[in-house]
Amino acid sequence: MSSADPSPGGDRGAGTNQSVERAISVLRSLDSGRAELRVSDIADLTGLGSSTASRLLSTLERLDLVERDPVSSLYRLSLGTLPLAATAVNRHPVHRAARTVLQDLAARTGLGANVAVRRDDVLMFLCNFEGSRAPKAQSQAGHTAPLHATGIGKCLLAALSPKERRTLLTEPLEAHTEFTTVSHDLLDEEIAAVRRTGYAVEAEERALGRASLAAPVRDAFGDIVAAVSLWGPMSVLGSTVGDEARGTLAREVVEAADAVSQALGAG
Repeated sequence: MSSADPSPGGDRGAGTNQSVERAISVLRSLDSGRAELRVSDIADLTGLGSSTASRLLSTLERLDLVERDPVSSLYRLSLGTLPLAATAVNRHPVHRAARTVLQDLAARTGLGANVAVRRDDVLMFLCNFEGSRAPKAQSQAGHTAPLHATGIGKCLLAALSPKERRTLLTEPLEAHTEFTTVSHDLLDEEIAAVRRTGYAVEAEERALGRASLAAPVRDAFGDIVAAVSLWGPMSVLGSTVGDEARGTLAREVVEAADAVSQALGAG
C-alpha cells in the first residue's frame, strides 16, 4: 500500500492531528474553482489515496460539511460550512469596521469596493460590494489574490521592509498579464509611491480591462492591518480618465480607509 494511502493502523499511529489535516485538505480541495469534484479529483488535488479520500468524504458528509449530488455522485461543499464561515468573517474586526463604509463607497462612486487582509503570501478578501459601474465581481469573501499584482496587495506589502518582501515573494513574481510588475525593484518603487501619496494605483496587472485604487488601513498602533480598494473598468479608473477625475476617486478611497482605521482605534 502506498504512503499516500496508509493502512488504518498507520492512521492511528500518526495521531489525530494528521487525520484533521487530511480532512481539512479535502475541504480545501472543494474550493479549487470547480463546482463539483469526483473522488479521484479530490485524491489528485490532496495527494491522498482514493480510499482515504473516500473515507474522509463519507465522514465529512455525515457531518454536513460536504454533500454528494444525487444524480452525478460528485462532491461539493455543503451549506453546513456556511455558519462557520459567516461567523468567522462577521466577527473579524476589520470586516465589522469596513462593511458600512464600503457599502456607502460603492453606492456613491458606482464602482466596486472591497477590503482585504494579508494571509501569508496572498491577500484575502473579507467583503466586496458592487456599484452600478462595476463589472460582475470575481472576488468574494474568502477568495485570495496575489499581493504584487493588485493595488490592495501593494498597500498590504507596504507594511513590510524590502528584505521581508523578498523573503515572502520569490522573484520573478508571477505575471498575470503583460502589465504585471514582476521584479522586486519595480515593486519597491511602487510601494514607495504608496507611502508617499497614501494610495496605490493598479492598471490591468491582474486582469485586462480592469484597474483599481487602494489605500492602507491602520490599527490603534499605526500598523497596516488591511487595505481598502475601489475597482472597475479602465474607462473609469485608468490613466486616460484624467488626473482630476482619478484624483477625486483616490481621495474617496483614502477617506474610506481612514474611516475604517478610525473605527479600529487609529488616531
